[in-house]
Amino acid sequence: MTSITLTPAAAKQIRSQIAKHGSGIGLRVGIKPVGCSGYAYTYALADDARDDEQRIEAHGATLLIATDHLTSLEGASLDFVTEGLKQSFQFNNPNVGITCGCGESFSLKQPVGKGVAV
Repeated sequence: MTSITLTPAAAKQIRSQIAKHGSGIGLRVGIKPVGCSGYAYTYALADDARDDEQRIEAHGATLLIATDHLTSLEGASLDFVTEGLKQSFQFNNPNVGITCGCGESFSLKQPVGKGVAV
């Protein structure tokens, strides 16, 4: 079983976004190739679960994660933080090797293909 945690602040924000949207079952998160370091996280409200996704439920909220991204997120924690005027979801992911200077992209410690479908 994959170990990905969701903080109470992230769960509260997911519930709030679903309420504003008027529908949804949770937050779909993933990883996509992008940026100067290799990958970036993706976030989208989900109206339904896909066959290739794992559901993680905590604090009254649901995360949906494609099974081919699970290894790259193993041991990660999703939080929702406020820094000055900026509010955003942020992963604390032990699998990240290097992040770019702007903080928008990262590389993984493991080789590509062992957790991320490109």
